[in-house]
Amino acid sequence: MANIVCIETSGAECSVAVATDGQCVWQKKSDIPQNHACLLSPFLDEALDFLRKANQKLDAVAVSSGPGSYTGLRIGVSTAKGLCLALNIPLLAIPTLQLMAHQAKSNPAFTPTTSDALLCPMIDARRMEVYTALYSSVTFQIVKEPWAEVVTETSFQDYLSERDIYFLGSGAAKCRSVFTSPHAFFLDDDNAHAVAMAELAQQLYDGGKTVDVAYFEPFYLKDFYATTPKHKVI
Repeated sequence: MANIVCIETSGAECSVAVATDGQCVWQKKSDIPQNHACLLSPFLDEALDFLRKANQKLDAVAVSSGPGSYTGLRIGVSTAKGLCLALNIPLLAIPTLQLMAHQAKSNPAFTPTTSDALLCPMIDARRMEVYTALYSSVTFQIVKEPWAEVVTETSFQDYLSERDIYFLGSGAAKCRSVFTSPHAFFLDDDNAHAVAMAELAQQLYDGGKTVDVAYFEPFYLKDFYATTPKHKVI
């Protein structure tokens, strides 16, 4: 029996879950924005306390590895690495876009009628840009690797002319008024959540697909650039 703590901090929501043999047995989340640094440690304390009270040991930590918020990913990954080093347990990395596509399984609005339909998770990257990828709606395997897309009327045109695409995530909202194709569908409330990491984390653990705790870094997709404030405060 494997007990895995799952951490998701790539977006606005901070969430932690405990998975046992691929099933979520405990979870805690908050959608208070920009508060991951304050919330994550207390959530993890509660998760570990849950395992202690059940006389269970922690076998691994799974973290949502990006893309997403630069700060959120840094907080989640660094905390996960610290926990793994302290307890000498393996680290599992789950790509955030894969996680979002996977959790569409439980969305009641996700009802594809054709076998070639696609899932398109989108993470808001500000303005009209999104981080996205394409997945099969049947096997949930990746069809097109993650990329950054500036959304226009011609975005995804080649795919939408022939097959249905289900768009989801924080970046999908900006596409509703842009994509007028009858093949474009939108799933609400499908941002990444730690509770949906349970099955994927167990698969990685069973397959021995861990990452190097010392050297692992989040997948940012694009480099981070700090900007200089226009108005000096001091």
